[in-house]
Amino acid sequence: MTRGDAVTAAAVTLGLAAWNNGLGATDWHSRRYVPANSAAAAGLLVLARARGITPAELGTELARVPAGLRLGGTLAAVVAGGIAAAVAVPGLRRLLADERITELSGREVAHHVALRVPVGTALWEEIAFRAVLPAVLGRLLPRRRAEQAAAVVFGLWHVRPALEAARADGVRAPRRLAGSTAAAVVSTSLAGWFLTALHRRSGSVTAPLVVHAASNALGTLAVAAADRLAHR
Repeated sequence: MTRGDAVTAAAVTLGLAAWNNGLGATDWHSRRYVPANSAAAAGLLVLARARGITPAELGTELARVPAGLRLGGTLAAVVAGGIAAAVAVPGLRRLLADERITELSGREVAHHVALRVPVGTALWEEIAFRAVLPAVLGRLLPRRRAEQAAAVVFGLWHVRPALEAARADGVRAPRRLAGSTAAAVVSTSLAGWFLTALHRRSGSVTAPLVVHAASNALGTLAVAAADRLAHR
């Protein structure tokens, strides 16, 4: 471990925590969501390589892509089945309610599914939290500790979105807002740990990327479909 490793780890950790909870709340970022996040992902990869982190550590080796696609594709199919069941069963559709999606037009939903979710969200977050952050933290901590720390940061990354989602659902009481936000942080930390396990098992960031993109994109489609079915 060197001083440069410590500075890099601190800068990446604090930068990620501030990105979504600070910059992510601005109109500028909202209008430039995909290019801004794509540029940030590229910047993190350049920084990691400049610090001597190898493609194998990052999970970006081309040779490992097939293994990542196999594992990610298998789990994405399971996710798709669960989401389809939730849409098909009337009693489960209420679980898909999300005003942030139901207020979108058909064209906006298509944009989310085709570009915003896979590139602006999944690719960016997987590069940040499954490839780069564990690798830079791994210069300071044992591998598993580094992965756990990255998963916690991933949970904290979702504080602002969790607050916005709760308010969109009509939650106003401070205690309920705090409880809802805490639950979201814990659940996304666990999700981050699961995605990290996929990265470790396959040796490729492709595996968590496929699962993440499929979950979010299909979830968006499911919310829109459930809302339309409910208003027939």
